[in-house]
Amino acid sequence: MESSQESIVNQWVEKVASLTNPDKIYYCDGSRDEYERITSGMVKEKKLIKLNEKTYPGCFLYRSDPKDVARTEKSTFICSESPDEVGPLNNFMSVDEADKITVDLLKNAMQGKTMYVIPYIMGPKNSPFSEVGIEITDSPYVAANMFIMTRMGEVAMERIRDGQEFIKSIHCSRDLNPEKRYILHFPWRKTGLDAEIISINSAYGGNALLSKKCHALRIASVRARNEGWLAEHMLILEVESPDGKKDYICAAFPSASGKTNLAMIKPPEEYAKKGWKTRLIGDDIAWMRFGKDGRLYAINPENGFFGVVPGTSHNTNPNAMEAISGDTIFTNVGLTEHNEPWWEGLEQPSGSIKDWQGKDVERRSGEKVAHPNSRFTTPLHRYPELSQKVDDPLGVPVSAIIFGGRRIDTIPLVFESFSWNHGVFLGATMGVEQTAAAEGKVGAVRRDPMAMRPFCGYNINDYFRHWIDIGKKGENLPKIFYVNWFRKNSEGNFMWPGFGENIRVLEWIIGRCRGDAVATETEIGFVPADHSINISGLEEHDINMKDLLRIDRKEWLNELREIDNYVTSLGNGFPSELSEELNNLKERFK
Repeated sequence: MESSQESIVNQWVEKVASLTNPDKIYYCDGSRDEYERITSGMVKEKKLIKLNEKTYPGCFLYRSDPKDVARTEKSTFICSESPDEVGPLNNFMSVDEADKITVDLLKNAMQGKTMYVIPYIMGPKNSPFSEVGIEITDSPYVAANMFIMTRMGEVAMERIRDGQEFIKSIHCSRDLNPEKRYILHFPWRKTGLDAEIISINSAYGGNALLSKKCHALRIASVRARNEGWLAEHMLILEVESPDGKKDYICAAFPSASGKTNLAMIKPPEEYAKKGWKTRLIGDDIAWMRFGKDGRLYAINPENGFFGVVPGTSHNTNPNAMEAISGDTIFTNVGLTEHNEPWWEGLEQPSGSIKDWQGKDVERRSGEKVAHPNSRFTTPLHRYPELSQKVDDPLGVPVSAIIFGGRRIDTIPLVFESFSWNHGVFLGATMGVEQTAAAEGKVGAVRRDPMAMRPFCGYNINDYFRHWIDIGKKGENLPKIFYVNWFRKNSEGNFMWPGFGENIRVLEWIIGRCRGDAVATETEIGFVPADHSINISGLEEHDINMKDLLRIDRKEWLNELREIDNYVTSLGNGFPSELSEELNNLKERFK
């Protein structure tokens, strides 16, 4: 007999179908057979290319429309009755306007197509903190990606039948017209279509896999504020030191700023021999709640990776290379004559090569073969160094939170905040150079608070206030750190080797959390004391720790002016506690 929740699902699906008018409605069960049917159907229709089965078993290449290759923040809206709820960094749209747009654009928009109904779980299967969602989509590419990225199908329907509420989302590719592209979120009041998320005219992952940024961050961040937890754009990493103790670190980096590389860090040989081990729990999103001991515990709501490919190689990220060598959907990479994927960062292939749009590439300098924001979608459990705690229903206790972004100057390699509120201030004012992962001028510095600027579902000032409130609740809060792997010297060369060598910085961070690493108090926070970061074995890199940790007064006075302008742009709601931190910082530089 159909449960009351199941009948709610069916009634909602019929309601959306009566507007969009698909040829067929298909309920996904999440089985491997189903995934293979969907991908083989796409191969037959030439919408997917099957890659070399010997070297990349179970892998495919997908080419998206050239007008649809990244998240489009200008098309992303939070819909509400009040602009104040939405805040200064989000695009506001009234619910009534959104209702009119969606009805107009969705009318008969799935005609001639199959409507896929995708039930999914965000979080470990048996976790009390996991959420359920249903995405309706007209895209087999989305259905295939959701199979990889979430715990999908019957496993989610079981929870719905047991009475769990679920997040409803609708995705329609339509004609991919960027002028009529909308990614709409309804955290408070929904439209007549009764969905929390509606995405129209994009098939790019970040705009179309609605479980990811839309549900797990924009909608979840509002729920987290209401319920007293944190939904964050953060990796979760397990670091085991030679004494066998394990520390768990969450870190927030804007897209393409080294986040995946840190999540997938592999200790260099010198550290591996000593007994250092790193294991991944999540590479992109962390949901954190307080445990009974007053510590924050983190779970990874996702079940796969949707990572940026360019720059990934056996040198920079051997663990990622192992993970993506099978069962992976590549999007917008190049294709060699051996039917293998190729992107910038790999060795030059022999023979001819096609670029991400399928055009033959002439070997001229500056011509990109893979799109700078090309991606891999890979199952989490393919990762070779996965933590045993990855499916722990209660999550892992967080020792440290790290903020960091790509900056060529000003920010030292690493420093620790003076307090929780000071750490919140550092995250709230974090600056980062623009990358190809989002639209905008590449190289310009913009403020990306907690790497949540594109993903916070409500007023950013209220979000900062929520972080401050969280700080009042915990008895054993994580320490907060700030890192910058990207500082350059006067010749324009990176001063720090990065990648696996970042374990040396993590060693100092863990030492600070345990109370046995030394630091010097400076104007900006606690900086590693002389020789407290191990650089033995890095002689070839000519490391100058003094320069890496230098606090340049002139650069910081400029930074303070920029932070002032940014805080002013946020309006009156900026928390007084953070204004106090800014004033204290100015005082320390006097």
